[in-house]
Amino acid sequence: MFEGVRTVMVFAEDPEASARWYGELLGVPVRVDAGDMGAVYAWVETGGVELGFHPADDARNPRGGSPVVYWSVADVAEVRDRLLVAGFAHHRGPLTVGPGRRIAQLRDPFGTVIGIEGP
Repeated sequence: MFEGVRTVMVFAEDPEASARWYGELLGVPVRVDAGDMGAVYAWVETGGVELGFHPADDARNPRGGSPVVYWSVADVAEVRDRLLVAGFAHHRGPLTVGPGRRIAQLRDPFGTVIGIEGP
């Protein structure tokens, strides 16, 4: 079901500044995208993993909260349904975040939020 870690998302006050700091540290380029609602999402890629920085939101994603690890999956809808049946609760999504790229977040019975990502 889980095929590997695709994305680690960190909630930051200034996503672009955070990504630039990591980009410099790791010697990799920084990518920035202004989402549909004007929120800036910035990221770097290293070792096949996207390290993403999303705007902090006190109601859903507070600054300094745990990173959300996104598991790569073959089918977001199918895996999401399986996880809900297994005892996970809905948190966010599913959302289309790019061509052929969808995400969803779920909360396990212990309060940990995980993400799934795929087509």
